[in-house]
Amino acid sequence: MRIFEQIESRVRGYVRSFPVIFESSEGSLMIDESGRQYIDFFAGAGTLNYGHNNERINNALIEYIKNKGPFHTLDMATTAKKKFLTKLNDTILQPRNLDYKVQFTGPTGTNTVETAIKLARMIKGRSNIVSFTNGYHGLTMGSLSITGNTFYRDEAYISRSNVSFMPYDSYLGPDVSTMDYFRKLLADNSSGLDLPAAVIVETIQAEGGVNIASSEWLRELAVVCYEFDILLIVDDIQVGNGRAGDFFSFEESGIKPDMVTLSKAIGGGLPMALLLFRQDLDQWKPGEHTGTFRGNNLAFVAACECLQYWDNMDLGNAIKHKFKIMKKGIEAIVKKFPELNAAVRGRGMIFGLEIPERGFCSQISERCFENGLIIELAGADDQVLKFLPPLVIDEETLLKGIAIVEQSIGELVEEKKGKLTGEM
Repeated sequence: MRIFEQIESRVRGYVRSFPVIFESSEGSLMIDESGRQYIDFFAGAGTLNYGHNNERINNALIEYIKNKGPFHTLDMATTAKKKFLTKLNDTILQPRNLDYKVQFTGPTGTNTVETAIKLARMIKGRSNIVSFTNGYHGLTMGSLSITGNTFYRDEAYISRSNVSFMPYDSYLGPDVSTMDYFRKLLADNSSGLDLPAAVIVETIQAEGGVNIASSEWLRELAVVCYEFDILLIVDDIQVGNGRAGDFFSFEESGIKPDMVTLSKAIGGGLPMALLLFRQDLDQWKPGEHTGTFRGNNLAFVAACECLQYWDNMDLGNAIKHKFKIMKKGIEAIVKKFPELNAAVRGRGMIFGLEIPERGFCSQISERCFENGLIIELAGADDQVLKFLPPLVIDEETLLKGIAIVEQSIGELVEEKKGKLTGEM
């Protein structure tokens, strides 16, 4: 690991949690240079929904390269882009009656968030954007301004103006309607809340702690936005692309956002981000919002292969089946260790195990890695263990990964009891 210490910036993060050198990967497994295998419950922060080195994707990429397909073309038309747009429209958009335009914004999720809020402000002629408590939308300046976590915000010295934070669903407790609160502020000209151009929301706050908005709350939010002429942006970067069970995480609620941000798994592991928006919102002048790497042809090829998983209901049904497996397994862990006062939240194939004791989830993640499982944390205080396996993981490996979590917690609990006994 010496070269990483010598050359790479200390800003690197995940390598500190998983301090080995990975040499290969396949499906839901990663293999280090010593040949040791690790089950992956991280999946590239949701980028690898279709697994590592997916054979279907790899074969398509090899064929494209062999045929000398262009890699970089800015926003020029290519065969790869044509096939992707056709597949996206025919397989995803039209069956869901979503009449969206598509804008390729740059290689990462924060690029598409920046584009969405810029377009919303331009269209509405207003500067304010409403985001929600515990929201995470990226780390470039515009995206960072609508991200709640102070760890990222405090040292950025960004302007805090033109963004208002509202309480997310259940943030003030189960008996308080945060939408009533939001509507009251909007209706009161003396509330101090400037009428926003847009509201941006994650239906499931992944980085924020796996906080899940109810369908009722999302529908009420859509109504409020309509009543006050506010654009509704759904950030589906981490929990879209099938993670929540349906291709889009908002499908279950029945809402139709004005804009949707997509990245991570849409490119099958290759960098790609795009913005979907209503046809009438396409008010850009040609070249008005641009970027060098908004035409990643290799990602178009990979994405076409990913979208084939949605030609039928097989993957969606498999996700629903694995949801039950994960729910049962994680709830069993909570029941087995009542002293942890843990809580479980989940939908589709994203789950959070929240443990109030400060620092304990970090210990679990570290011990899981020692025992052959890669799993990361979420929440403002890293108090949530986040389960994020590839959607295509087989049932046996999924159960084995959950068993490693249970084993690791058991070891830590026993060690803790041993220390207490020794002190007495």
